[in-house]
Amino acid sequence: MPKYQISCDVLPHYLPEQSAPEEEVYGFAYTVTITNTGEVAAQLISRHWVISDARGHGEEVKGLGVVGHQPLLKPGESFQYSSGSRLRTPTGTMHGSYFFVAEDGERFEAAIPMFVLDAGQAAGPDGAGSGRVLH
Repeated sequence: MPKYQISCDVLPHYLPEQSAPEEEVYGFAYTVTITNTGEVAAQLISRHWVISDARGHGEEVKGLGVVGHQPLLKPGESFQYSSGSRLRTPTGTMHGSYFFVAEDGERFEAAIPMFVLDAGQAAGPDGAGSGRVLH
């Protein structure tokens, strides 16, 4: 097991009630689960997202913590949060990274794999789409 390792799983879904396709506004929510799969406790300090729509328009979002939190994750612990984004096209992608500081002072980044935001996703029984992750 690597000493410093974080896994990130993302489940996106389309929000028709927060969208106005006639005005080129498409709302999406996503739930992120961050798990410390390493051997040392680490605190999430900041985030960096790259959001792209189907026309190639990109936006970068950087900031401290996630939804007002900077969780300290011990080995095996997870933190889950939900957030959202808006696009001008019915599809797009997001990816990024989290910056962590481990309990022993080591600094490292954890990649957030690229995932698809798709207004055409079929919603499941719980109303969530079947999010696709690109590798």
